[in-house]
Amino acid sequence: MSAKKILMLVGDFVEDYEVMVPFQMLIMAGHTVHAVCPGKKAGEKVRTAVHDFEGDQTYSEKPGHNFTLNAAFDEVKAEGYDGLVIPGGRAPEYLRLNEKVLAMTRHFADAKKPIAAICHGPQILAAAGVVKGKTCIAYPAVQPDLVIAGATLGKINETFSNAVVDGNLVTAPAWPAHPEWMRKFLELLGTKIEL
Repeated sequence: MSAKKILMLVGDFVEDYEVMVPFQMLIMAGHTVHAVCPGKKAGEKVRTAVHDFEGDQTYSEKPGHNFTLNAAFDEVKAEGYDGLVIPGGRAPEYLRLNEKVLAMTRHFADAKKPIAAICHGPQILAAAGVVKGKTCIAYPAVQPDLVIAGATLGKINETFSNAVVDGNLVTAPAWPAHPEWMRKFLELLGTKIEL
């Protein structure tokens, strides 16, 4: 397996598990991950939020940890990366307003490089116009954005633990899907983990 360079797009109030766990899993698998946020540099932090499913009509939100960025948004070039990860939380809602974020996302889609998006992360995919004709899933409240952008919705299982692959794109509804979502993303990257 050759190590890959992965770009992770994050922002304030990214979902805590959806940034921390994939970041650590991808590094554990031998890849380099650069986590970036518009307007911030390496060493600066984004605040995270913990979203949980506690029987309410929507997820609950609690303060998470601070997540330290390890690269500067303004210095990264999408062309230098092999894959893209877009965690959820509230960050995608405003990150999709940044044209450079959308241009980066379009680069990965146009080059057919692996893209992993989870929960609210597909809001960026929809805003970038890269889901037309693709089958994907997201947190249920985000799925109308996907439909409007021309995607076909895949099925979400009862425990929100599944992921859907269509070409170079792997999407999932929420952090309970991490094992399947990351396994499928690693497969797209060509990463083999021997047990």
